[in-house]
Amino acid sequence: MKVNGAPVHVLVDSTWTLLRVIREELRLTGTKKGCGQGDCGVCTVIMNGEAVNACLVLALQAEGKEIETIEGLGTPEKLHPLQASFIKNGAVQCGFCTPGVLMSAVALLRKNPHPSADEIKRGISGNLCRCTGYVKIIRAIQNVVK
Repeated sequence: MKVNGAPVHVLVDSTWTLLRVIREELRLTGTKKGCGQGDCGVCTVIMNGEAVNACLVLALQAEGKEIETIEGLGTPEKLHPLQASFIKNGAVQCGFCTPGVLMSAVALLRKNPHPSADEIKRGISGNLCRCTGYVKIIRAIQNVVK
């Protein structure tokens, strides 16, 4: 598979999830481990253009696929516009959900560069945030759209 544009080869067990490979084998720990059941969205990555819960994808299913994680989104020197907007709008509080929310938002904006507020809400609906109440997150995404 390719992860953040680079080809990677990992020998996996048939029971391993994509999340395990990303975090434990590739040491890309920006993708978080939460519920492990696909309910919280903190493990969201982009696989072949679709936001997916890495905890629900078997590593074998990622063979030959393009995977994007939060580490591939921007750099400290050059933040992705969504990352900068999250900071500017105070959409980051504890930060645990932020990587997953950002990856869902990126996938949404690639498919729909000008989503309505309702479309943004649906686009990030798989991501739970216990801190912000979503208002600042939605505003940050809307500001990038503008």
